[in-house]
Amino acid sequence: MKLGLVGYGFGGRIFHAPFIQAADGVEIGGVVARSADKIAQIAVDLPGVPVFASLSDLIADGSFDVVTITTPPATHTPLTLEAIEAGLHVVCDKPFSMNLRDAAQMAGAAKQKGVLLNVFQNRRRDTDLVTLASLIDAGELGDIQRVHNRMDFDQIETLERGPDGGLLRDLGSHLVDQMLWLLGPVEFVDAQINHLEFSEGHTDADFVIHLRHVSGAHSYVSASKANHLDARELRVYGTKGAYVVNGTDVQARGPLMANDPLPPTIGARSPNRLGERFMVKAARAEFRPFDPTTAITILNLPKQFGKAQMGRSLRANLYEPSKCSTRRASPLHQGRLFNLIQHYNKPTHR
Repeated sequence: MKLGLVGYGFGGRIFHAPFIQAADGVEIGGVVARSADKIAQIAVDLPGVPVFASLSDLIADGSFDVVTITTPPATHTPLTLEAIEAGLHVVCDKPFSMNLRDAAQMAGAAKQKGVLLNVFQNRRRDTDLVTLASLIDAGELGDIQRVHNRMDFDQIETLERGPDGGLLRDLGSHLVDQMLWLLGPVEFVDAQINHLEFSEGHTDADFVIHLRHVSGAHSYVSASKANHLDARELRVYGTKGAYVVNGTDVQARGPLMANDPLPPTIGARSPNRLGERFMVKAARAEFRPFDPTTAITILNLPKQFGKAQMGRSLRANLYEPSKCSTRRASPLHQGRLFNLIQHYNKPTHR
C-alpha cells in the first residue's frame, strides 16, 4: 500500500510518519509540503521520499492508494473531498471537521465513491485507556458510574490561537472521543469554556465538559493550557471498585524523547511502575496491578488496504480503519456532540 502524507508539521512528523513506517506492507510514497524548512526535514527523516507542492500534484502522480491528511483543521474538509473525488482512501487527522455539516458531507462523499474514510483518533490507543476498557469489559469495576478524564499542560505557547484553533478542538476532540468510545452515546451535555484574547483572536484555553451517557454513566472531561499545571489522570468509579491512573501515554512520549522514533520498548512499562500507575481496588480492598500491554489486541489492516500487519508499535494499527473508527460510537455521533459543545464556544458563554 502506497501512502501519501499530506502535511509535515508536528503531527505529521511525530504522530503519523513513525507509525506508518512501523506498519508492515505500508510505505510512505510521498509527502505534501511547501516550506523550505519542512522540505529539508523530510530529506533528513525520509531520505529519497519525493515531496509534492500540493495534494493535486500528488494525485496527478497516479501511484497512490491512500492519503493521510494532517494539515490545519480548517483545511481537512476540502483536502479530504479532493482526495475522495480522486478515488483515494483517506485517513483524516482529528478534529475530523469544523462542524457536523462538513463531517456529513465527507462521509457521504466517501460512501458514494466507494472509498474508505477514517478519523485518526490516536488517543483511543493510549495504554491507560485500553487498560481501562479491558477492565470494564471484564466486569472488574462493575457498572460504571462516573469517569473523570483530565489532561492539563503548562504550555500556553503551544495553544493554537484564533477562531480556527482553541483547546476544545485540539485536546477536546481527543478527550470527548475517548469517552464516546469507552461509554457510548451521549444524551446530555453541559460545558464551561474559558477564553483568552490574543492578537490572532478570541481563543478557548481551558474547558470542563459534563457528558451524561445513554448507559447512565457520567463522564467529566477537562483540559487547560492556561493554568500553569501539568496533570494527566483517569479516575473511574464503578459499583465493584475504582481505577486511577496518572501520567501521559508511553507511546505518545516515545517519538518525542527517543532518537529512534520507534524504540523496541515502546508501549511497555517497567515493572516497578505498574502498581503505581495501573491499579484496581476491589470491594475487598485488594490492590491488583495491570500491565497495559496485556490489554492490547494486535489488529490487521483490512484487505481493502492490502495485506499488512502492525509493526513494533500499537499505534501503527491506527491505520486499520475497521477497528479504530468505532467501538461504541461513530465519528458522526462525535460530530453531533461537538455541535452542542461548540454552542458554548462563543463570547457570550464565558
